[in-house]
Amino acid sequence: MIGRCTAAVLAAVLLLLAGCRVAPRVEYVAGRWSELPGWRQDAVGEAWPALLSSCRVRSRPEWDEVCTAAAALSPASDEAIRAFLAAKLVPLRVIRSHPGARTGLLTGYFEPQLRGSRSHLPGFDTPLYAPPDDLLTVDLAAVVPELKGKRVRGRLAGKTVVPYFSREQLPDAPALKGREIVWVDNALDAFLLEVQGSGRVRLQDGTVIRLGFADQNGYPYRSIGRYLVSRGELTLEQADVPGIRAWLDAHPGRLREVLDANPSVVFFQELPLGDPALGPRGAQGIALTAGRSIAVDPAYIPLGSPVYLAAGAANLRRLVIAQDTGGAIAGAPRADLFCGVGDAAASLAGTLRAQADVWLLWPRHVMPPGTAVVLQNSRQILPK
Repeated sequence: MIGRCTAAVLAAVLLLLAGCRVAPRVEYVAGRWSELPGWRQDAVGEAWPALLSSCRVRSRPEWDEVCTAAAALSPASDEAIRAFLAAKLVPLRVIRSHPGARTGLLTGYFEPQLRGSRSHLPGFDTPLYAPPDDLLTVDLAAVVPELKGKRVRGRLAGKTVVPYFSREQLPDAPALKGREIVWVDNALDAFLLEVQGSGRVRLQDGTVIRLGFADQNGYPYRSIGRYLVSRGELTLEQADVPGIRAWLDAHPGRLREVLDANPSVVFFQELPLGDPALGPRGAQGIALTAGRSIAVDPAYIPLGSPVYLAAGAANLRRLVIAQDTGGAIAGAPRADLFCGVGDAAASLAGTLRAQADVWLLWPRHVMPPGTAVVLQNSRQILPK
């Protein structure tokens, strides 16, 4: 009996892991500050409050000395900040180990505002859900220690753990009945809210509520833009948010097909709006700063770390702080820039897609995270 149960659990885990990708090896190349394009011209002071906020919630002891000194730095002019960072940190260029992959993808996200209703009314037909009660989280480290930090979602079917319902299967998920937080008036906008991970909804009485990420159904994110490109409906250059929206407006009968191409579903929690001038709280639990906060894969770029981005095609060279994560932000070098709130932010985020050099700014004499390989100038960061 025990053997049969073990086999069933292992089979379920294998099924839940189907489609997962093996992350490429990531390397950190110790460099010089003069190698960072535009470093001397960036208004680094715009990122300083975000760095101090991350310092206040830091949990990594290697940052204690840096953060204590940063809190005492006054006045914090751009030149003083640059001198401070150069004295305390070393720039590590983040690259994948295989040839031809030295740059990473930079995209953008924003905090959208949708129109919604607390109840299902005509015109408000798309629900946004709180996590269902039957959603299970399986910690794989309990079975395979090498998979520490890897978790999958599922549900019980009898005595067997099976994958949770995909986006296409959601209408058949009985546990989601009654878990609707709000109903919104546009299915694509609801989908994009899931991609962003958080947003605002203006209710019919004028009240504005904020929704934040609560959980996910366990499936990998699949780009609907790439889905349309793979079927010859759009070119890669056309597959940004405005292009996708225009195509769906012209082909409304294929809306469900396109949205269901991404099996991943995000579940939300309702949060206090707080100061409407500030962005949503990121994975660190602090409000994001427009243009200076990024989402990363924390396995390679720890949350709270300062990062320098240089994307020539996007004319973007700036100091940012890793303060958020996202289901579509996996591996490294990879970054998603928080662009702010409103129409201008939506326009920037919808079109921002460029190759970028990604530099992790890391404390001197501390080895970088994970199983890093330092290719040059390693004397700058090896332990004393």
